[in-house]
Amino acid sequence: MADFTLNATAASLLGFLHEGPRTGWDLVVITQERIGEFWSLTQSQVYRELAAMAAAGLIVAGERGPRDRRPYELTPAGREAFDAWAARVPGQETLRMPFLLYVALGAHIPPARLHAAVSAHRALHQAQLAKYQALYATCAEWGADDPYSLATLQFGLGYEQMILDWFAALTPAISGSTAETSPSSFEDRAARHTPPQGQE
Repeated sequence: MADFTLNATAASLLGFLHEGPRTGWDLVVITQERIGEFWSLTQSQVYRELAAMAAAGLIVAGERGPRDRRPYELTPAGREAFDAWAARVPGQETLRMPFLLYVALGAHIPPARLHAAVSAHRALHQAQLAKYQALYATCAEWGADDPYSLATLQFGLGYEQMILDWFAALTPAISGSTAETSPSSFEDRAARHTPPQGQE
């Protein structure tokens, strides 16, 4: 274990294994459902990290079950490695937003093309907010038992609403909208923003 460096992706798998043994496929599904909106993780990454952690003694594979799938279980060394990872302050997020780069270069892009891109991305964020709102509407059923997932969902709600406020405040030269926008409208909305009920 001394030579194994636990990265955040591997740590996420160890974190879910604290809840009990899981097969590789179980972990693929869990990561997609619970952290997939903010931490990209492919099926091949899951199995690669599991193989590396098994070789390092952080997890142990059980007997093969249905569909030849093997459940993995945490070892004491795995719990120790997770504790060491959790003792470190998380690093700052890495931000790469292709659409924002596109807007930054908007002076060199034909207006109609820029307006179409803005419209398309606004629709994407509207759909994502609607998805989060639908999930939030069910939180009374699970929120009390899982405040950690609820907190990440609340972050998603606030983030998408903030992005949509930004879209609404764009100048017509960027958005193509003919509606008048006050220069301070984005700041006003940000100042007035309150989290959904239950977040306080």
